[in-house]
Amino acid sequence: MAVDIASAVTYLKDHATEHGFHVHDERHFVETYTLRQSWEIDLHPAEACAGPLDLHIALDVEPRLLLRFEDALNASDGVPEDEDGEYEVTFFFNWSLPPLQHPPDILVLSAELAGIGGIDLPIEVSAVESMAALSDTKDRRLSVVGAAKQSLPDIIFQQDTLCDVLDRVHAVSMYMVEEAEGWLDDF
Repeated sequence: MAVDIASAVTYLKDHATEHGFHVHDERHFVETYTLRQSWEIDLHPAEACAGPLDLHIALDVEPRLLLRFEDALNASDGVPEDEDGEYEVTFFFNWSLPPLQHPPDILVLSAELAGIGGIDLPIEVSAVESMAALSDTKDRRLSVVGAAKQSLPDIIFQQDTLCDVLDRVHAVSMYMVEEAEGWLDDF
């Protein structure tokens, strides 16, 4: 039996639409030397199709992890337990906005998003200020990244385990969409 992560990612896209997202694109990468696999999904809240928020979900899976999990599946009669987190993978959620004319206080935003994400979805907030040329104005960008660890047995055999995480991701997304009106001049 081969471990079918691609089907689980397809289910994740369908499941994301049930939690209020609109999926735009999916990419699957396989590194030819190590056979490491990555999936990326571009989406946004269905209520915010006009922007300005974009959301990017990324999943990176080590080939050794898949082989260990496949060996455990073949050796057991049922689904192997993952009590010590041996088969965990991490989903990364990356939110992006256009350059901000009126950036928020990063500390306040971090606290607000931590309250929404909770312990199941820890969120890191940072900001970058850059200038393309000395005569250009400053370009202020916000970086918001969340991470959620999930067990391969749950992803493959109990796919609805991401419900709470997707609800929290949607809540974070809508908070940022609502607040972006004050951060951007042209929204």
